Amino acid sequence: MAEKRIQKIYGDFVMLSAVVLLIIAGCAVFQFFKGTIVRAFATIVIAVFASIVAFGFFEILADVLIKRGDSGSMLSLIPWAQALSFLLLFILTFAILQTAIVQLTRQKIDLGFLPEQIGRPILGIILGLVVSGVLLTFLVLAPLPNKYPYQRFEQRNIRIDNPGKVFPNVDGFVTGLFSVISNGSFSGKRSFAVMHPDYLNQVFLNRLDSDISIVSGVSPAIEVPRDAAVWPTSDALKTQVEELNSQGQLSRSPGKPTESRYDLMVARIGIKRTALKNESKISAGTFTLSQLRLICKSRGHEGETQTGKGQNVYPIGYLKAANQIETSSKIELKRDDFTDNVRTKDIDFLFAVPSGFVPVMVEFKLNNVVQIPANAILNDASQAPSATGYNQNQGNQRPDNNPPANTEAQGTSGEQQSQTQQRPQSEGNSTNESNDKDTGQSRTEKLTESLTGLDASEELF
Repeated sequence: MAEKRIQKIYGDFVMLSAVVLLIIAGCAVFQFFKGTIVRAFATIVIAVFASIVAFGFFEILADVLIKRGDSGSMLSLIPWAQALSFLLLFILTFAILQTAIVQLTRQKIDLGFLPEQIGRPILGIILGLVVSGVLLTFLVLAPLPNKYPYQRFEQRNIRIDNPGKVFPNVDGFVTGLFSVISNGSFSGKRSFAVMHPDYLNQVFLNRLDSDISIVSGVSPAIEVPRDAAVWPTSDALKTQVEELNSQGQLSRSPGKPTESRYDLMVARIGIKRTALKNESKISAGTFTLSQLRLICKSRGHEGETQTGKGQNVYPIGYLKAANQIETSSKIELKRDDFTDNVRTKDIDFLFAVPSGFVPVMVEFKLNNVVQIPANAILNDASQAPSATGYNQNQGNQRPDNNPPANTEAQGTSGEQQSQTQQRPQSEGNSTNESNDKDTGQSRTEKLTESLTGLDASEELF
């Protein structure tokens, strides 16, 4: 069965590669017979500029469509908002500028037989790389199943450091080109390399589960506390994460440690109650760990939040209790989780941040970005607030014969004593579930009261 699946994936890659090569060859042949070097070069410049416009503004246009069409007849188009906005901007820009170039180059400019015969197909190949890359990026942005247009990651074993790629890697070429441009001569207040590092990984991981919405109807759908949003964990918890990783229990966690040196940190992220929608296509209540990420920058450059280069860090899991890690990849929030009319549901997510990097932003799904206040990043674990401890509803729990990863059985004697003190919150059986929920809710209420101005988290999108 596994062998057949591998053969099927390989066959899909071969077919897509053949299509990409056919597009490149078609552009080369067209320029050879119908074009000139001057017009071919101008067309490449236009294609690159059109891709810059598409990458630079498609999120703004898509955000307008999402906010105005989150109900009614346009609801079915919302998951396609970013993909269609991207393609529309590229086509319009390319068509307008190409029409102008045709008018300006009516008189044929011939640079000679050999230069024309050699230069036209070469320039056509370059044009084909850009065009096929843009088309493939459009398909990547579309809400298609995980295996289309190609399978970059497997759900059973997510390997961020070894993604699948089509040959030639045209989508990586155009996204990488814009990242370089946005961080260089076309840099502005925001750098694409910071807002969307490893962009293809972001998008593919965001739609890893095709049954879950890739965008939210409310933006931003998340908040972070203003005085304690990120803090380091204990070394004991880091040891337990490494043990879980070595045992293969983190295979489905997008943030499983891939580097030898990292700082294990907790990020408290609140999901807004208003972001829970009845329509699953735009609801933020159901999401996967792969739809949430920290954007980190190298230490010393964190002050320049939205310029330069960033690095994605995905969650390992979240804290079910102070000393319990839940690695279930899917989270389903219900309105019952928002007790006493609280506006947000805070969950403590666990991240393996590479050493020398500092979290600066949190991104959620495809259209939510909030900035982490600098003073909300704690450097001392002793100053960290009490864990919120989130337990999903009983219907979402794993079966008893496959319990969630927890650290009680692996802790030292000192940790076991701490866990005993946390017993009312860490018990996973049905008898104490209501007590666990009440205790977690009480802590959340006290924390919410003490954190004034939660809704003042800076909205970046």
